[in-house]
Amino acid sequence: MTTLTMTKVPSRAPSGTASWLQRGWRLCLMLVLLVASLGVTQMAVAQADPDREMTTAAPGITADQWRQVRSGETGPNYRDSRHESNYNLINASGETWRILRNRWVSPFGMIAIGGMAALIALFYFIVGRKYLEEPRTGRLLLRWSLLMRALHWTVATLFITLALTGLNLLLGKFVFRSLFGDAVWGWMVSASKVLHNYLGPIFGVLLVIMLISLIKENIPKKHDWVWFKKGGGMIGKGHVDAGFCNGGEKAWYWLLASVGILVVASGFVLDFPNFDQGRDTMQWANIIHAVGALGLTAVSLGHIYIGTLGTEGALEGMTTGYVDETWAKEHHNLWYEEVKDQAISEEEMAARKAGDSGEHSAANSAAKPS
Repeated sequence: MTTLTMTKVPSRAPSGTASWLQRGWRLCLMLVLLVASLGVTQMAVAQADPDREMTTAAPGITADQWRQVRSGETGPNYRDSRHESNYNLINASGETWRILRNRWVSPFGMIAIGGMAALIALFYFIVGRKYLEEPRTGRLLLRWSLLMRALHWTVATLFITLALTGLNLLLGKFVFRSLFGDAVWGWMVSASKVLHNYLGPIFGVLLVIMLISLIKENIPKKHDWVWFKKGGGMIGKGHVDAGFCNGGEKAWYWLLASVGILVVASGFVLDFPNFDQGRDTMQWANIIHAVGALGLTAVSLGHIYIGTLGTEGALEGMTTGYVDETWAKEHHNLWYEEVKDQAISEEEMAARKAGDSGEHSAANSAAKPS
């Protein structure tokens, strides 16, 4: 009599990973080309000569005279032409803003982003990807609707575009100017400014819509605290309880709902300077915007890693809308218990798609004139 022994084999990475990486590179290439094409139209802006404009606006004024104006001294040749005006010809707070932006916000922002990228790379090489512990069952559960997936990818694309253009506006002078020269750097900055200013409000509106749509699934629960204490399952044995969203996903949600909204609000202050906001208000809005955006960019690298390379099966849910039963049990067991009766087989899924395709073709044929 022969005895058959079944050995559990860890799941392998899906064959589609490489193709998704290729699509990611193509998306990055498309964004670069878009920035380049818009930048060409802004070449004239980049050719402005601020020194010549200063000389034209205030001919014959020396640096010593400007220092006297700044210190509060008055004289017949340098004072506000408006009678008894309290208006300052030179706003000294601008220097404070410049120091904060260039000496603190910019370098520490890059340290945060670079440090996060280095930590993720180190974690990947030491720990590796988290594969499913049990084989896939082939039965699928609907996790994200088509509308929610479209909203997520639109917000994600806008977020990445704004992050790249924002970094160029903040640090491009110190990186790309020395590499490519004034002409190329000029239209890169101009294109980044156009993209950032016009896509920012769209991102803000869609982010609010997405946050409202997902608020029910992200209300903190008692088991979320246990999820954090066990490091999302990395500390101790066994799986950690999680509902539709685990503790880490809820933390990212509330970070977007707080810091993200603050970045959007400060961005609106900067984008629409026609509501009587003063220079100081604009400068503080710029600092708040930069600090919040740099922080979100750094944290988003972890979110992107976990949802793509870091966890097997996570990306499938946001691309196809469906996840395997095994993935649901191991990562969101409480949600799985609620929806496990709704699971369908891969064959049934293929039949549904074929049926929908057939109905669509039949409808098109019926609509054509004979």
